[in-house]
Amino acid sequence: MKPIYFKLLVFFAVLLPVFKANAQSAKPAKTVEVYTTAKGTDYKITKTETLKFEDKPQPLETEISVFVDPAKKFQTMIGIGGALTDASAETFYKLPKAAQQEFMRAYYDPEKGIGYTLGRTNIQSCDFSSDSYSYVADKDISLKSFNINHDLKYRVPFIKEAIKTAGGKLTMFASPWSPPAWMKTNNDVLHGGKLKPEYAQVWANMFVKFIGAYQKQGIPIWGVTVQNEPMATQKWESCIFTADDERLFVKNHLGPTFHKSGLANTKIIAWDHNRDMVYQRASKMLEDPEAAKYIWGIGYHWYETWTGSAMRFENVKRVNDAFPNTHLLFTEGCVEKFDMKRVDDWSLGEKYGYSMINDFNAGTCGWTDWNVLLDEKGGANHVGNYCFAPIIGDTQTGKLIYTNIYYYMGQFSKFVKPGAHRIAVAASRDKLSSTAFINADGKLVVVVMNSSDDKVNYLLWIKGKAASVAALPHSIATLIVKS
Repeated sequence: MKPIYFKLLVFFAVLLPVFKANAQSAKPAKTVEVYTTAKGTDYKITKTETLKFEDKPQPLETEISVFVDPAKKFQTMIGIGGALTDASAETFYKLPKAAQQEFMRAYYDPEKGIGYTLGRTNIQSCDFSSDSYSYVADKDISLKSFNINHDLKYRVPFIKEAIKTAGGKLTMFASPWSPPAWMKTNNDVLHGGKLKPEYAQVWANMFVKFIGAYQKQGIPIWGVTVQNEPMATQKWESCIFTADDERLFVKNHLGPTFHKSGLANTKIIAWDHNRDMVYQRASKMLEDPEAAKYIWGIGYHWYETWTGSAMRFENVKRVNDAFPNTHLLFTEGCVEKFDMKRVDDWSLGEKYGYSMINDFNAGTCGWTDWNVLLDEKGGANHVGNYCFAPIIGDTQTGKLIYTNIYYYMGQFSKFVKPGAHRIAVAASRDKLSSTAFINADGKLVVVVMNSSDDKVNYLLWIKGKAASVAALPHSIATLIVKS
């Protein structure tokens, strides 16, 4: 080899690592965009800062940290949203056109609003209807009289407007509160009672009729729950299904009827009641393979607190651990006992943030609030069961009142998209609650909530890199990690 060539090879061998190091250091560092909602400030899903990551191989024990591991992926997200009930629709059409347009943008516009992607609605009447009604005439086992004329006045156009604003797609599931009175042992849509065995198939057929009628109106029904709150005897529309009742109804009637009717892809969600008994119901349903084959997931509510209990997230996790191939869906939650004096109460939103973080970390793939809109009395509700909603429509003034529930939910729904995977996250102090996701576009979304009275400085730590963040007192922040 000629000396000049040898010298050149040595020259490049020495400099190549330097070139590589310079090229790597020239890569733009990851940044973090922080969006914050905080008590005592004007921050309402407000972009508050952009931070940079620095090298941090090992945080100290004294440095509060939120550790994120994008390599550890869990459930795939279905969506986040709320229920489009009769009460919501009736309130909506009592508002002036400008307020209606503002409402739709606020919830369903992915850019100007918080981008809801999931919705629930009722099959026949529920407590949040202005009256009780049925889709069929008494004793009409052939269902020839079936019609959704009641829904065409308010609810159907309301849902269609939401779908339009959401860009043409909204994942919708539907829940019955009660079969028609004549199908029940107490001959009453209210006060519990049970489905008479001789009408089980007729009731299953009504599900198919409902799905078909809504489909014709341009509202695809992605899934159904079998029965809203099947263990509660309520003063409003209700019906008792024991675990065996529900198992047999799905196994012998609802599941086969969906398959025969071309609805095999319509999701069937069992339970649809509180976390306290969710494991017992899930195990009973899913340990019968002939019932389990029809069941997409287990739905649940948060009202186990009516007994004085704390929220039982560990029960949801037990279901996820025992039945990892079954989906978990939060199907309803709201703050009860409406009081207009409490619309600015910060604890309303914090309850939502606390539940959403813990539900997602327990394996839940979708989260559905109760009514998206209620009036200034917390209704309409035909039995006086008034509740809070994220947005209150004051039908006297024509104005929308935004509770901080709206902003707390928006800290998730605006940034966590359907198809996102939850990823591993762990906070080193109990003042911070956190969950994290990676969207299909590769962006990391980390939600951190501080429900304490103290400002908490912490490190957002990802694989040897960290950004310094300040969590304001009583705040929730969404951190978007970008390259």
